[in-house]
Amino acid sequence: MSKDNIVIREIRPEDNPQIEAVIKGCFPEFKIPLKGTAYEDAETPFMYESYQGDREVYYVLANNTEVFGGAGIKQLKDFDGNVCELQKMYFSPKIRGKGFGKKIFEKCLKAAKDFGFETCYLESASQLKAAIHIYENFGFKHRTEPLGNTGHYSCGVWMTKAL
Repeated sequence: MSKDNIVIREIRPEDNPQIEAVIKGCFPEFKIPLKGTAYEDAETPFMYESYQGDREVYYVLANNTEVFGGAGIKQLKDFDGNVCELQKMYFSPKIRGKGFGKKIFEKCLKAAKDFGFETCYLESASQLKAAIHIYENFGFKHRTEPLGNTGHYSCGVWMTKAL
């Protein structure tokens, strides 16, 4: 697959079915529980609509015909503080290992900073070792307990970074 025509752009309404398929496809592949994760979030089939508020954005990795993954930034749910959450960072196997995850992650952190958030929080599953490695390299620190109320009780990795 050529890297040339793949871009990072904001999500569009017509991207919803493809990004939902990418997100949900990662769960059986990595043997992540379906309950208590992004797999069963009400917003997963409606990613475009879910990121239209102030201080939130969802980026996709795409070419002219296909969406290969994405990641987003949004205020941390049910948390009193200027904290955003990195959300739903998932990629198709077709695109992994090519440096795109790092690029979209950097774009999300820049957006979070530009939105004026002070801290970025994320949750992950211990199975997603490559992603956790990226987070650690960017200075995210492990926490012993979750923040806010994401509903993702099956995610056992919690991390934060001051922006």
